Amino acid sequence: MTAIIEKDLSDFQDLGISSQLLTVLKHMKISAPTPIQRQSIPVGLEGKDIMGIAQTGTGKTLAFGIPLVERLDHLKGRGLVLLPTRELAIQANETFQKIGRVFNLRSVVLIGGESMYRQREELKRGPRIIIATPGRLIDHLEQGTVRLDDIKVLVLDEADRMLDMGFLPQLTRILTTVPKTRQTLLFSATMPASIVKLATSYMALPVRVEVAPAGTAATDIEQEIFIIPQERKLSLLERL
Repeated sequence: MTAIIEKDLSDFQDLGISSQLLTVLKHMKISAPTPIQRQSIPVGLEGKDIMGIAQTGTGKTLAFGIPLVERLDHLKGRGLVLLPTRELAIQANETFQKIGRVFNLRSVVLIGGESMYRQREELKRGPRIIIATPGRLIDHLEQGTVRLDDIKVLVLDEADRMLDMGFLPQLTRILTTVPKTRQTLLFSATMPASIVKLATSYMALPVRVEVAPAGTAATDIEQEIFIIPQERKLSLLERL
């Protein structure tokens, strides 16, 4: 079903990125691609499906964001990015606002806890990129305030977390609503059987990109565990 790719390109200029976007990356003070970016961006720019294994903190947003905006600049239609939490959706949107601006690609964030009215108004402005959590996107689908029949690039980020959080019914509905002819970029820190089944059912011969063994923590993240009574959690958080 998949092929493993092992490209090792050391500079963004070697990845096939447009000069406009290279200038944006320079202004963002991003000089060298991370491993997941080096391996994913060229494949994504070719329009191929990707099943990527990478942890949080490894630069995945640009790994799927750069191919998405570059391809939308040459395609009619829109991009859809699904993430498990509102915090991740907001962070992703901050990146898309920077890299999408050069192509006049506006984005909208559809997350719970925010005004449905304001989100409906933003959708009326015709954003080319939809960044959403599954539950809120389903809310808009049920109310008829969003359509997904023109999605050209679909991103599933933190796919294992979305399944762990019980979003499989929502993901299944979304995957059956978007066009069958599309590019799908799936990223997950682990690759359990449920993710493989998802890829088998809804992706077209995805290229497998793996920058670290599934479940490996990002090397630049320090992890500690504190075993304390429940009532001391807040005071510890304040100290940290």
